Amino acid sequence: MVNCGLLTNKNEPVPLKSIEVDVQVQGHVATVGSTLQYVNEEESPLEAVFVFPMPADASVCHFSAKIADKEIVAQVKEREEAREEYDDAIASGDQAFLLEESEESVDVFRLSVGSLPPGQSAAVTFVYVTELSVQADDALRFCLPAVLNPRYTPPGTGGGIVSEITSAPSDIPYSLSLTVHVSSPNPISKVESKCPLEPLQFLNTDHTNAKVSLSGGHRFDRDVQLFLYYQDAHKPTAIVEAGDPTAQTGILMGDPVVMLSLYPEFPEALMSSLSSRGEFVFVMDRSGSMDCPLHQGNNAQTRIESARDTLLLLLKSLPLGCYFNIFGFGSHYESYFPNSVEYTQETMEQAVKRVKEMRADMGGTEILQPLKHIYSQQCIPNHPRQVFMFTDGEVWNTKEILSLVKNNTDSHRCFTFGIGEGASTALITGMAREGGGHAQFITGTDRMQPKVMQSLRYALQPAVVDITEEWTVPEGMSTTRLSPPINVLFQGQRALIYAQLKGKSPSSDSQGSVTVKYRLADQEVTNKLGFSLKPAENTGLSIHRLAARALIRSLEREEQTEGVEKEALKARVVKLSVEAGVSSSHTAFIAVQKSSGEAVKGPLQRRRVPAPVMLCMNAAPRAMACFAVPQSYSFSAKRMMLGMGAAPRSMACSAVSQSYSLKAKRSAPARGVMFCSAEPSPDMLLQLDPVAQETESVPAVEDPLLQLISLQKASGCWELDSALAKVFGTTQKEVDKQTPAQVDKGVWATVLALIWLNGFKMDAQVEWQFVAMKAVTWIRNQKVVSLSECVRVGNRLLGCQVKEDILGI
Repeated sequence: MVNCGLLTNKNEPVPLKSIEVDVQVQGHVATVGSTLQYVNEEESPLEAVFVFPMPADASVCHFSAKIADKEIVAQVKEREEAREEYDDAIASGDQAFLLEESEESVDVFRLSVGSLPPGQSAAVTFVYVTELSVQADDALRFCLPAVLNPRYTPPGTGGGIVSEITSAPSDIPYSLSLTVHVSSPNPISKVESKCPLEPLQFLNTDHTNAKVSLSGGHRFDRDVQLFLYYQDAHKPTAIVEAGDPTAQTGILMGDPVVMLSLYPEFPEALMSSLSSRGEFVFVMDRSGSMDCPLHQGNNAQTRIESARDTLLLLLKSLPLGCYFNIFGFGSHYESYFPNSVEYTQETMEQAVKRVKEMRADMGGTEILQPLKHIYSQQCIPNHPRQVFMFTDGEVWNTKEILSLVKNNTDSHRCFTFGIGEGASTALITGMAREGGGHAQFITGTDRMQPKVMQSLRYALQPAVVDITEEWTVPEGMSTTRLSPPINVLFQGQRALIYAQLKGKSPSSDSQGSVTVKYRLADQEVTNKLGFSLKPAENTGLSIHRLAARALIRSLEREEQTEGVEKEALKARVVKLSVEAGVSSSHTAFIAVQKSSGEAVKGPLQRRRVPAPVMLCMNAAPRAMACFAVPQSYSFSAKRMMLGMGAAPRSMACSAVSQSYSLKAKRSAPARGVMFCSAEPSPDMLLQLDPVAQETESVPAVEDPLLQLISLQKASGCWELDSALAKVFGTTQKEVDKQTPAQVDKGVWATVLALIWLNGFKMDAQVEWQFVAMKAVTWIRNQKVVSLSECVRVGNRLLGCQVKEDILGI
């Protein structure tokens, strides 16, 4: 394979040399500092452009650059003002740096490093704050995203910054060093990662402070995930952070801010019985990139194969009497049924047959149209709509999709699953947030099934409604809520609330409290948390910045609403962003270093630094083609914008043709540079090469658990046949011979299946729990008089020792 990627005109790697990351974790919050080292090894001034991923819930709060021994700290300014200042600076020969958020997706940023003289180096540092998400096993997940997949952009649409995402060569030319300091009110149990780590070092005797680092030599070619385990993880906590002493009181940064971490506990009686009603709509990404492997290890399933197995499990786990439908989408979409149908043996068999034939053969990734169609269909009375969205998240119009979900939030709940590294966190978490559901990410060697079944449990929980909060603070104080109202609660899931505390506390030991009330299954539930108003120490204003980010995101989402004063909202966002020094969609960080250099004559050499992508060798024969990318630069109002397209070339790399339209300071033509990519977007490639859509089907090794589940009937029972006996490791003749007297063969087969699940697959119970519940309900309805005998003989046949009360029958 030709090692193309983005090279300088000396055929050398791009100028980004290394990334150093320092992470400070305080409970549920992380402050992340990244330093990027650039070197211009060319003979002419250089503009380097680095498009990179960011966690969707993060907020950039500092940006600086160090050239030689001089450091310049960036200021937050209105976006167009910052762009003008950047263009003026590099046109005058000054050194300038511009950091801006994509207008299409909040999890993509672009860093422009302007007018680096030949031989010059620069260290660029940016700092962001982010919340840590809670996992099913109560771990807090920190993710440093490295992988940024090319976002599918249909012809005729503008992708803005996201269209500049380019695939990298397989050998990423820069390395990563990462150190994490963890501080928690509760003792730290352990820190885990799929990347090699140095041993965890505890820094105090009560294990509330620790340090861990990545092992040396790590290549930043995949996301870095850390899982932090605290003792008493579900214990509610509250942190009060003092305001900035240099800021005036009355504004957010000048007043104290409280962050509450709540874990609502639902009454056990209400959670013991799950709903049997609902309309379940499964929406499956079938774009070309879904044919990529989930990870780069041996025997890795492709994304579509894992999703296919998961869909089969979901179909078997649905309760009788509900309704369902399945949609597949790519460049177009299709549904299995014209409308959602009742879940019966017949409709389940029809769906299972089509799911087994499902392929990643529908081209690009266009989510908007199938969602519009789903929302246009009339809801079924007494069956709440639950949308399950499976995608690798490679889209360009994230904000438009989120606006659509938000506008339909009253008619459904949305559960999302980001499949594979590089899935857009803005899309996956945003759809779940706006749709009142829950988001899951499946990366590396993660199994999709347990995560999806956890979301199904949430979907079957009674909906929490009428959520209200009541704040109590001492006389002379008041609270202003900064985060959006809570619109969804699930058993065991965390809710973070930010509020500004106005006025003065009468004493250092004053207390406040918040009471959350809601209705669940027609019962009123109350959770209360008290907290000290004494500010915590050494928090570094991270909670203020997260609170400002929460308020900014709320205002930005409000801008998408019809009939609002968009300019007034934009002005509020810009004012708050500048005051708090945090990023937003309407502002950018700008830093300029004045120099005595001459004004630049003609355009700078622009070098695009590649971000890592998951290599997808299944979608098409990549080694056989390179893509030449015609680039067109337009300087409208002095701003250089880059548009990208791609066309196939056979067996060769071609030089890039460039054309320029200059309306301001730059006028000299530029010579062509070589830009080739051996790894174009899988979706783009499948759009261009119809041969790539003929994906060969590779027979998968049958998983006995999935095989057993696939044999279950919609009612919950199993039939006694050779396929079921094979799962048990015996023959149908032997199973028939052992059947207890006067016991129906269906009852016998179902009891054996339950014994097998409990005897051999307890480690995967979360995957088969709903299958077993249906089986138990079916057996109880048969009113069998000799169940104890069935269990005794079944244990002997299968070599198990499962007790009858464990089976629940």
